[in-house]
Amino acid sequence: MSNKTPYVVTILSIFLNILLGILKFIAGYLSKSVALTADAWHTLSDSISSFAVLLGLKIASQPADKTHPYGHGRAELIASIVVGVLLAVIGFNFLFESIIKLKNHVTVEYTNFAIWITAISVIIKEVMAIYSIKVGKKYSYNSLRADGWHHRSDAISSAVILVGILLGHKFWWIDSVMGIMVSFMIFYTTYSILKDDISPLIGEGIDDKLKDDIIQCGWDISSDLDLQAHNFKIHRYGHHSELSFHIRLPGDYTLTKAHEIANRYEKRIETSLNCSISVTIHVDDNG
Repeated sequence: MSNKTPYVVTILSIFLNILLGILKFIAGYLSKSVALTADAWHTLSDSISSFAVLLGLKIASQPADKTHPYGHGRAELIASIVVGVLLAVIGFNFLFESIIKLKNHVTVEYTNFAIWITAISVIIKEVMAIYSIKVGKKYSYNSLRADGWHHRSDAISSAVILVGILLGHKFWWIDSVMGIMVSFMIFYTTYSILKDDISPLIGEGIDDKLKDDIIQCGWDISSDLDLQAHNFKIHRYGHHSELSFHIRLPGDYTLTKAHEIANRYEKRIETSLNCSISVTIHVDDNG
């Protein structure tokens, strides 16, 4: 996969979502199905979220500048949150429409066109989900993975609707119940996306493994001196992270010697951990 793959996947998603959304809308109109019509808007909203992802990827790829010295990586996280919010809005709309329909005892007669379009949509959207999530993981793009889950939520909702279509002649309420079920699936997907993206945007502590690796790097450069690394702070900016922490050195060390140890420690972490991370170390007097 080339580094253009995320952009190609996102552009393809926009095109397919618009096409599927229009076809679903026609199917919903012909069948007079609230669930199918809502699912059509669900799919069309995917094109909006995919556009948000594309914009986020474009901004996030820009290098650091004077205004944004740490780069633009968090634009990609913001794009992921936009996707999550869109999902939440769609879920509430789906839930509201379904409850109203259930309350009014509305029945639906599905056309063959609706059956075929819904079945095709399930297959296409799941393929899009698998590929978007795969590419998102490969290139560490949270927004692309979020968009993949957005595709999957649409595939699941279409699958549920397809089952309802096949059972619709037996149960008058099936269309409404399907809508309620799908809305809760969407809410769960929204929770998963926002949980993963809001936390790093607010700020997180380092995980235990990274902390242990950093401490081990300290022993590698100075096996006879306990540097007592502490007060870890990390700020993530997409593919780039800024790490700072403190170490303790004897008070009789010269400034030059203390700087030389801190500098070697910084370089050891940046090279051995094999990740895009910049390190700043503050030296404390251990008394």
